[in-house]
Amino acid sequence: MFKKIIVLVLVSILASCSLETPTEFTEKALQEKVYDLNDEVSTFKEVIDQHKGKKILIDVWASWCRDCLVGMPKVKELQTVFPEVVYLFLSVDEKKDSWKRGVKRYDVIGEHYNLPQGMKTGDLVDFLNLSWIPRYVVVDENSQITLFNEIDASDKDIIEALKE
Repeated sequence: MFKKIIVLVLVSILASCSLETPTEFTEKALQEKVYDLNDEVSTFKEVIDQHKGKKILIDVWASWCRDCLVGMPKVKELQTVFPEVVYLFLSVDEKKDSWKRGVKRYDVIGEHYNLPQGMKTGDLVDFLNLSWIPRYVVVDENSQITLFNEIDASDKDIIEALKE
């Protein structure tokens, strides 16, 4: 009986920890290397730090992802309603040429970076617990995560996070 109680307590603790929504990026996630459209390398931290004092909507996407492409018009609507927000697109395309063609083909307006290891590997991907794209994250003016896990660009939680 005592062993069952201990196991139950441990499972409860682990479950509550995994359900916590992070409010800041881990140091490992911030050190992830990202590439811009000119193949310049930066850390994710350098990219985020460029926008201190501004709200950021991060859109994790790929040129091959149908749901991502369906969400793009919704993101463009957000850009119209919230023009002061920085729109940061993180592509998980493993082929840089496909990513660059996708940015042009779908007229994706914003800042663009690529995670060339795709959506299965990497410290930032692990931090985001990326199992589905598109994935939207809102970061406030102090680099704090205010919305962590949204998959629909028209969701009211994104709009509320951008209004705050």
